[in-house]
Amino acid sequence: MASIKNIGLIAQLRSDASNHVIRYRSGKVRQSGRGLVFWFRPETASIAELPMDDREMALFVKGRSQDFQTVAIQGTLTWHVVDPELLAARVDFSLGLVTGAYKSEPIQRIETRLAGLVNQAALQYLAQAPVRALLDGGPEPLRHQLEAILAGDPALGEIGIAVTAVRLTNLAPSSELERALQTPTFEGLQQKADQATFERRALAVEKERAIAENELGNKTELARREMLLITQEAENARNRATGHAEAQQIEAAAEAERIRTVESAKAETEQARMTIYRDLPPSVMLGLAARELAGKLDTIEHLNITPDLLATVLGEFRRDAPALPRG
Repeated sequence: MASIKNIGLIAQLRSDASNHVIRYRSGKVRQSGRGLVFWFRPETASIAELPMDDREMALFVKGRSQDFQTVAIQGTLTWHVVDPELLAARVDFSLGLVTGAYKSEPIQRIETRLAGLVNQAALQYLAQAPVRALLDGGPEPLRHQLEAILAGDPALGEIGIAVTAVRLTNLAPSSELERALQTPTFEGLQQKADQATFERRALAVEKERAIAENELGNKTELARREMLLITQEAENARNRATGHAEAQQIEAAAEAERIRTVESAKAETEQARMTIYRDLPPSVMLGLAARELAGKLDTIEHLNITPDLLATVLGEFRRDAPALPRG
């Protein structure tokens, strides 16, 4: 907004470059331009200030579709002043020369007119199609239609403004209808989720079964190998026992054969001795026995010889001694 400084009977106006200022005196335009700074007499002047920047207004339209369902539209509309002097002639943009504020609400009046045009076009668009088709199409077809209608509306050109852009952010049904429309999709997604959950569980069960079967197979294989090991160990033990028994049997047979050989040799030796001793005279046998006995005795402490024994021994010697030849 322009700033006005009053100094006695005169005042100074200073406006921004984004505003167009028109100064009237006696009903005629005395100055017109953007960003003006000038002195004027408040009692004889009338000043209008128009914004030349882009102005943005909110849009909200609620209407009914062809099948009588409530649909809400939200968005924004951008407009700007094309001919400030024409607009000032059609809409009151006069400033209070003391405060510098608008005497009325010109911006609101313009936006009300624009909102009326948008509402009329949007309601006609909504009434031409059922709600499902409107929702499937989205806000883009309506946006193009609104831009075309507002760009070609002569009423806007007659007051010196133009619409530069229309943006629609939402085209939605009522909350109840939205929930109803979402139900089939939600149920379908829920069914898919349930199916996926079931498949995951089935896959998990199948994996657990496969793991259990694998573990059982491993245990069976281990048991089989353990049985084979036990059988092999038993066979090895039998073989060792058989080998040990055979070795003992061979050793016993060898020992028996050795004993037989030794005993046979002893018997033959004894037989030979007996044969030799058998032909010897008793006196010789007695002498050999005495010698054998003497060889086995370490010491003789005393020896008892009875007369009978001595007589018997001497008798044997006499009998066995050879006869001496006589001279």
